[in-house]
Amino acid sequence: MSLAELRGDVVILACAISAGIHGALVPGHLDEGTGPGLGFAAATAALAALVVWLTRRPASLPALATAAATLASLLASYALAITTGLPLLHPDAEPVDGLALATKAIEAAGLLAATSLLWRPFAVTLLQPKGTLT
Repeated sequence: MSLAELRGDVVILACAISAGIHGALVPGHLDEGTGPGLGFAAATAALAALVVWLTRRPASLPALATAAATLASLLASYALAITTGLPLLHPDAEPVDGLALATKAIEAAGLLAATSLLWRPFAVTLLQPKGTLT
């Protein structure tokens, strides 16, 4: 197994774990209101779709870019949720808890792995010398 394959597996695993946790929290957030519940359901669906897409096409740059954008959005949303709240979805600031921090750490690892895979093709292309070696 190459390092790139391992990084791809980290992205898939991070999306899968995050999808499972978000899915498990949907009922509790629906009790808080429609907005938070639908937000968690949407996150679950998006992450599950990414797991399928990345499993079928692990080296797909569009899939990796979408995964990176999704994970970054989840991290940013949580930062807003605990500081100022999210307008329309969850207007009040949410308290910090251990499960959320663990989930965000996993998502951050997935984001780092995805961005490293996105950067690699460009870095390899830029480092190749022009012309032929003699």
